[in-house]
Amino acid sequence: MHPIKLAVALLCASLAVPALAQDAKTAKPAAPAAAKAAPSKGFTPPGQSANAPIDAIAVIVNDEVITQRELNERVATIVARMQQQKLALPDAGELRKQVLERMIVERAQLQLAKEMGVRVDDNMLDRAIARIAEQQKMTVQQLRNQMEKDGTTFASFREEIREEIVMQRLREYEVDNKINIAEAEVDNFIAAEKAAASEQFELNISQIMVRIPENASPDVIGQRQKRAEEVLRQLRTGADFAKMAATYSDASDALQGGAVGWRPGSALPPIFAEALNKLKPGQSTPIIKSAAGFHILKLVDKRSMADAAAQETVQQTHARHILLKVTPTMSAADAKRKLLELKERLDNKAAKFEELARLFSNDSSANKGGDMGWLYPGDTVPEFEQAMNGLKPGQVSEPVETSFGYHLIEVLERKSDDVSKEKQRAAARNALRERKLVEAVEDWQRQVRDRAYVEFRDESLK
Repeated sequence: MHPIKLAVALLCASLAVPALAQDAKTAKPAAPAAAKAAPSKGFTPPGQSANAPIDAIAVIVNDEVITQRELNERVATIVARMQQQKLALPDAGELRKQVLERMIVERAQLQLAKEMGVRVDDNMLDRAIARIAEQQKMTVQQLRNQMEKDGTTFASFREEIREEIVMQRLREYEVDNKINIAEAEVDNFIAAEKAAASEQFELNISQIMVRIPENASPDVIGQRQKRAEEVLRQLRTGADFAKMAATYSDASDALQGGAVGWRPGSALPPIFAEALNKLKPGQSTPIIKSAAGFHILKLVDKRSMADAAAQETVQQTHARHILLKVTPTMSAADAKRKLLELKERLDNKAAKFEELARLFSNDSSANKGGDMGWLYPGDTVPEFEQAMNGLKPGQVSEPVETSFGYHLIEVLERKSDDVSKEKQRAAARNALRERKLVEAVEDWQRQVRDRAYVEFRDESLK
């Protein structure tokens, strides 16, 4: 993955979820009449006759279209990235189908995000790009120069980042925030870990996933299984795994050669971990069937995980805050101005923090005077944590902006605590969450795709 694109992925993962305006609509909309009337033939790819039409519809997704030009541009971008990463290119026709399918899924997600009120305004986008530049140890201008040197206009790069953030925030709302880990699950996980072999391993894996559509008939499932069997046959006769993934896989990492990366064995679904544990680096599993589809996994490498220290201490912070959310009736400027007024009252000892929190805060902690309890590193979004860490006990911050809104933060006290047991439980909870998240995201994306009205206007892409 291009290092700047990797930074984008990491940035998106750190953004919080906004309040959403309405529930998603699940009905499949009828194809728009204008789109149905558009010509579906006659497009000639770049390099052919100059008399060919400028553009044509490749596919209709709900009430929008993906044009042949959009598809050509995306394919060209993907080819350039794969060449940069020195990945073997699949057949051109299969690559176009693979790229178009990803575009359909993305378009359906963006439409759902729009319906649900998920938006990223220009100010938020500017801050996100500034963070990406900072992560790459560049200025924004240097980042812009780098993107344009790589053949991507800065305007298109901005919109790509906007869409990435929108889709990430939608996924967080639709999937991440609905995953619950019970304390009993954590207890069972820790017990199982102790009973397992003392040496734990981290696995570097790649995957090929042939998706099974939701409510698929036995005939469709049989067809998808035959596709997976054909992939396995080619792999066993020496085909390149990355090329097969880029050609056949329906997973979101297909165009990265199916590379999933390093994962603790405990974070993988048991059926996957069991199959991978039987392999040596370089080997691939047989076909594994899950609710999402048929999987072939490759064990790229395996490494031992260092034992954690028997005792660890971290700094905890006891803090409280007042949150004002930006709404149609409360602009960002109004929220910031109001918090400055409240801070002045606090500085002048004209009010108590807990009283103002109960009166004005838009957070669920308001009824506790804004008290957030003891916070561990990583418990809050980065902007909040950075501001909080800069305060001494008894100090109140200036207004702090996060994706939730604007905050006044007061640090009450700090302590260093032995958290070896807590960290063990947190690690177990994260592993369980990661395990559930992998399947939940794939299942959710499949549902979004299957609910969308999709009409191919170019039958060769179907």
